[in-house]
Amino acid sequence: MRDKKEIGRTGEKVSSIGLGTWNIINYDAAMDAFLYAYERGIDNIDTAEMYGDGRAEEFVGEFLRRVGRDNIFVTTKIMPQNLVSRDRAIASAEKSLRRLGIDTVDLILLHWSEPHLSLESQIKNLERLAEKGYTRYIGVSNLGVEELGIAQEATSRHEIVVDQVRYSVYDRRVERRLIPYTIERGITIQAYSPIERGAIIGDPVLRRIGEKYGKTEVEVALNYLITNPNVVAIPKTEKKERIDLFVGAMGWRLAREDIEEIRRRVESRYSIEDLEGES
Repeated sequence: MRDKKEIGRTGEKVSSIGLGTWNIINYDAAMDAFLYAYERGIDNIDTAEMYGDGRAEEFVGEFLRRVGRDNIFVTTKIMPQNLVSRDRAIASAEKSLRRLGIDTVDLILLHWSEPHLSLESQIKNLERLAEKGYTRYIGVSNLGVEELGIAQEATSRHEIVVDQVRYSVYDRRVERRLIPYTIERGITIQAYSPIERGAIIGDPVLRRIGEKYGKTEVEVALNYLITNPNVVAIPKTEKKERIDLFVGAMGWRLAREDIEEIRRRVESRYSIEDLEGES
C-alpha cells in the first residue's frame, strides 16, 4: 500500500487513510483493530485531549509502545480554552505528552475556534508549543476560509499545515471554498466523520458505482474524498473487518464520471452555502 499524502508542505507523507479515536467504546477491540491497521500500512492516528477525558491519548500511547513511536504520525488536539495563555497551553500539551508517553507529538491542532476568544492569541500560543519542541507541526480544526486566513496571518515561524474538518459524501460544504483555498496554499485537509458513522452503508448510488470496481460503499465513499490531492480521511472503527475496507479504499481512484455522479446524485445533508468548517 503506497497511497500517501503529504502533510502540508513538510515533505512528510502519511497513508491517505488514517484512524480516529473519538468515542471509542471498547478499547480492547479498538487495539486489535489498530494493530491490524498498522500491519496493513495505515500509519497515522488522530486523537485529542478531550476524547474520553484523556483516555484516548492513553490508548494511543499504548498503541505506540506496541508498534514503535517512529512508525506512526500522531495528531492530537487542544481545546481553545487551553490556548488562551502561554502557561495554560504548555500545561495542556505536557499532560497530553504524558498520556501519549512521548516527548514530542507530530502535530498539534487547535480543536475549534471560540468566537469570544482571540484566535490570533490561540495560534500564537500553539506556535509556542512548536518552539518548545512539544510538537513538530501545528494546525487547526473546524476552521473555514476566513478563520484559516486569520490563523495563517497569526503565525511567525511555523506554518499551518493541516485543517481538520468534517467532510464526507453527505457533507460536501468544504468543496466550495475550503478545499480550493487549501490546495492553493499547501494545507492538508484531514476529513473526520468520512463515513458518517456507517450511515453511507447501503447508499444505492455508492453501491452501484462500487460494483464497477469490485468495491463497497465504504471504499467508494472514502476514495471519493482522497481523490482530492490534499485530503486525508480519518475514519474511526473498533472492528478489524472494517480496516480491510479502509485499506481497500486506497491504491486506486474513481473515474471522473463517477465522481461527478456522486456529486449529482448523492444528496448532501447540508447546504453547500452553509458555513464551511462548522463542527
